Amino acid sequence: MAEPVCFHLDPRCPWCWQTSKWVRRLDALGVIEASWGVFCLEIANFSKPIEEFDLSRSQAAPSLRTMVMVRDAEGQAAAGRFYEAIGTRYFDGEQDLRSPDTVRGALADAGLDPAWHDKAVTDRWTWTTVMDEHQSLVRNTRSFGVPTIRLDGGYGPAIFGPVISNPPATDEEAVELWTHVSWLTRYDNFSELKRDRTIEPDLNYTRTAQAKRQAELATIAEVAARAEATVKAQAEAMAKGGVES
Repeated sequence: MAEPVCFHLDPRCPWCWQTSKWVRRLDALGVIEASWGVFCLEIANFSKPIEEFDLSRSQAAPSLRTMVMVRDAEGQAAAGRFYEAIGTRYFDGEQDLRSPDTVRGALADAGLDPAWHDKAVTDRWTWTTVMDEHQSLVRNTRSFGVPTIRLDGGYGPAIFGPVISNPPATDEEAVELWTHVSWLTRYDNFSELKRDRTIEPDLNYTRTAQAKRQAELATIAEVAARAEATVKAQAEAMAKGGVES
């Protein structure tokens, strides 16, 4: 019998996205029955009073609000399809997550009505739902990020992770990983395992981010070298002037 679990996500997180591919495979294999919960990293990382949070500038809010409306109206399977579609557009297609066209396109990709986006972002209930679900997860499980998996259909113990760079290569590997993760999640005596990331996610998003970072570092190095050369030239000029005088 498939084990009911709730997978809490933020559409901006590449690690959550990679783990969700594993979760969908487990669901397809009948190992778990996945439901989809929301979490907002922008809220988790917001240090000011929550009343000062500018919803209009949020990157994740349009997708999160659309997802809870789709989930409420059309069910968990539809919400899962929407997340898969928006993630594909964002991490593989590198489309703007804040763009209404991106969200509407993802809805269409998932076989859903693109109008759900417009309904979601104009209905205050959707943001209230996102906030309530986020805060409930934090309050009840002390969760702090994504991916977070909660067992027993979203009412049991929860765990952050697993953070995986890429989905398991085989069904057998996917199931074996689940066996270990679910056991540890239920083992009250366990709290943490961690090591440095060893493999980067195989995503266009990641490759673009790495290339951008390398370009930024190269620019910084070039500016530093020019500044060093200028200082050196000035010092040499001053020394020469002192000798001539």
